[in-house]
This record gives sequence, structure tokens and C-alpha cells, in this order.
Amino acid sequence: MAFVKVLKNKAYFKRFQVKPRRRREGKTDYRARRKMVRQDKNKFNNKKYRMVVRFTNRKCICQIMYATIRGDMVVAQATSAELEKFGVPAGYKNYAAAYCTGLLVARRVLKKFGLDEAFKGKEEIDGADYHVEDEENDKRPFKCILDVG
Repeated sequence: MAFVKVLKNKAYFKRFQVKPRRRREGKTDYRARRKMVRQDKNKFNNKKYRMVVRFTNRKCICQIMYATIRGDMVVAQATSAELEKFGVPAGYKNYAAAYCTGLLVARRVLKKFGLDEAFKGKEEIDGADYHVEDEENDKRPFKCILDVG
């Protein structure tokens, strides 16, 4: 039988560096996160907001967040379980519940930043398309990146 050289010896394991915990667990793709969170250099010290949407076994969770050195900060959040207050008795994980939860967190963020008076939304329901950009306003609308990772 031929001699087989051991490739993974003591010197190999001395220099081996383990991956970060969330990478080992398969929860975080750090390349995609870095690309999403990184702000342009000419926009120094401005927050880059993102809307994080996660589905659990029973509900949908929506959060508006921004990244800092200390960690991610949550501006506002809503869950589809809160829709019970608005007359939705069941079905907190479907597409319609996710849409309603997104609207709920959007209204909370606008209220927190004082934009709720400037951007009322659609007043009457007639089935036509509605775009915020078409309205004449002093302030620009709140924008964020959708994170469904």
C-alpha cells in the first residue's frame, strides 16, 4: 500500500480560521448584506433605510431599519398579528396580510418622521394607479430598500 501524505495536520489547524457564526448557521449572506447596507462615500453619515420582511410559522414581521457600527437600529416595526385590531380575524401569513402589514409600518414611519400630513395616500378607492411622485410636495417621499433575505 502506498504512503498517503496527511494534508490536514497540526500546522493546518493552527492557522484555520472559522467563519462567523451566522455564516456557519447559513443565516446571513455577508456579501449581499454588505452590498445592501453600504452607503455611498459622497453621502457620508446618512442613514440607508431598509424594510426587512420575515415570515414566521404564524405571522409576518415588517421592520424599517438602518445599519450602524454598533448594530442595526429599528425605526419602526409591525406584525401581522396586530391586524386583529383592524378587523382581520385570521390569515396572518398570506400575501394580503403581508401587504397590510407593510402599509401599517409605512404609516408608522411617516408619522415618526412627520411626513404623514404631507403624504396622505389614496383618499378615494377607484382602481386607478397612484404614484406619490405625481403630487407636488416640498419634501421628497421616504424611500427604503426591500430586504426579504
